[in-house]
Amino acid sequence: MLRAAASPGVGACPQSFRGDPPAVQVTFLGTSSGVPTRARNVSAVALRLPQRAELWLFDCGEGTQHQFLRSDLRVSQLSRIFISHMHGDHVFGLPGLLASLGLAGTCSGIDLYGPDPLRDYLEGVLRTSSTRISYPLRSHRVRQAAQAGTLLLDDGDLTVRCAPLTHRVPAYAYRVDQKPRAGRFDVEQARALGIPPGPIYADLKAGRTVTLEDGRIIKGEALCGPERPGSSVVICTDTVFCEAAVELARGADLLIHESTFAHAEAEMALQRQHSTSTMAAQTALAAGVKQLLLTHFSPRYMPGNPVTPDDLLAEARAIFPNTELAKDFLSLEVAASEA
Repeated sequence: MLRAAASPGVGACPQSFRGDPPAVQVTFLGTSSGVPTRARNVSAVALRLPQRAELWLFDCGEGTQHQFLRSDLRVSQLSRIFISHMHGDHVFGLPGLLASLGLAGTCSGIDLYGPDPLRDYLEGVLRTSSTRISYPLRSHRVRQAAQAGTLLLDDGDLTVRCAPLTHRVPAYAYRVDQKPRAGRFDVEQARALGIPPGPIYADLKAGRTVTLEDGRIIKGEALCGPERPGSSVVICTDTVFCEAAVELARGADLLIHESTFAHAEAEMALQRQHSTSTMAAQTALAAGVKQLLLTHFSPRYMPGNPVTPDDLLAEARAIFPNTELAKDFLSLEVAASEA
């Protein structure tokens, strides 16, 4: 289930419906491909995580730190950065962002995930620019996990998987899954059993067994409804249509997929190993996702040109109706469907 939120910098941080599992918030910081335009910066997507002051960033095109300043996201909360591939519109903003984090003196450490050359690229830029990183910067190569289909990350609340894409250089898609949440706690039943409100409710809500002062043993699971699924987000750029992306996105609540070209330019898309609007929609349809968001648009489709992003949207919706266009600073919540 997706809920649109006020654009960062315009309204307050969106909130989940009361009683629902906390939703992951997605904010687009760049939705253009290749080069920025007046309305769209190059690639970057931020995930604000539920119930903790933490941000994850997916790709970091040039100017991403400026996009942070124009949003209500706090760059000081950034803890993990995932890079899809080494093309400049996805990585040129990374050295500047990391350097600024160091100068601010508020960063406790960054975990960086990406292709094999990422570490050498950063070390070269930081060394030749005499830039010192004053916080822990931990680098993780994702190739092995992508090829083996194993977990890249499990932090207790969220897991991350990745898959190899089909592009001109090694590229990877990422999937973030929120682990299932405990079922809804039946407060009325607890009161009927004479269980006094207080800290004991937290244990019962978590499904733990507690012993009351009168000696009764209460199993929390008996007071909770069925376990509720967590939400899932897949970020897939840059690639032509490929089965690996379909498998990674299987059943996801939200698929964010590149749509660099219109269907009429499929030949160019294949040559440059990018997706058309219809390829993105076919991926969403084959994977059975809940919603598709198109991003990474070629500047050739700027408003006023013969073909615009709205035309790409119409092409995608003809195949996968539940499709929307991403734009810079679009912010939405992704909550799992319980259907």
